[in-house]
Amino acid sequence: MDKPTQVTGVEHWAGKATLDGNVRLFLWEKFVDTPDGKPAVLFVHGSSMASQPTFDLHVPGRADSSAMEYFAGLGYDTWTMDNEGYGRSDKSRPINCDIPNGADDLAAGTAYIQQTTGAKKFLVYGISSGALKAALFAERHPERVARLALDAFVWTGKGSPTLEQRKKRLPEFAAKNRRPIDRAFVHSIFERDHPGTADKATIEAFADEILKLDNSVPTGTYVDMCSKLPLVDPQKITVPTIVMRGEFDGIASFEDLIDFYGRLPNPDKQFTVMAGISHASFQQKNYMMVYHILHAFFSQPDPIYRA
Repeated sequence: MDKPTQVTGVEHWAGKATLDGNVRLFLWEKFVDTPDGKPAVLFVHGSSMASQPTFDLHVPGRADSSAMEYFAGLGYDTWTMDNEGYGRSDKSRPINCDIPNGADDLAAGTAYIQQTTGAKKFLVYGISSGALKAALFAERHPERVARLALDAFVWTGKGSPTLEQRKKRLPEFAAKNRRPIDRAFVHSIFERDHPGTADKATIEAFADEILKLDNSVPTGTYVDMCSKLPLVDPQKITVPTIVMRGEFDGIASFEDLIDFYGRLPNPDKQFTVMAGISHASFQQKNYMMVYHILHAFFSQPDPIYRA
């Protein structure tokens, strides 16, 4: 009989030095038995919710709903963090917590994990604006990234129906540092592209956990995605990279992503289309397919021959 496995969750706090003083950032780690010697995965959340609702969600009757626990069971040391302005991290500075600031958070968080565990490189997954933060972090710190997964990513914004609609509210977002969120807003995430890709119980559980932590979130990522793209240079992302695009995702067009993908210089790269997926991949009905794609990429051996 196999030995029972127990997933352990550990809270951590990292500091980020700023001109306004030290910012406290919440990190959450999950592993089976021990994290020692295991590859470290860092999950990066998006614009409208904190980390734990996205990556450690528990839904009754939905097996492996927590991505962190699923990947911990596969032998990874899994980490996520609340960017500044979200969840349990510091919300005191009068800033809109834009994408470059989020990449600063990832630099501070990974430095803390390196000091705490001895990990040298990370398998990094980012979704939506989290993918932009992860890409910018990889551009700035390629020495810390073993493999990079960009889900629901956008490069220039060309051909994006979601951003086209969002731009209509740009003056409102630009005028303040935070925007309100509620249950109806969470529902809209699953209704805007292709209704039916996520089940009701998961959507409600997701909304419950998001709203326990936040009733407003920073505007910076929305402002950046509506008015400042492109924020990353694909030719400066030198690490192995996968671009993951949901079949129905409205945040970026195929043309925009294929152009980005073609400019990535590392030949160890992949582009995958996820059938039946809209925007929030881990909360979709086809989430196990997403896990499979991600694990296959993260566990892929490095090439032993290069021309």
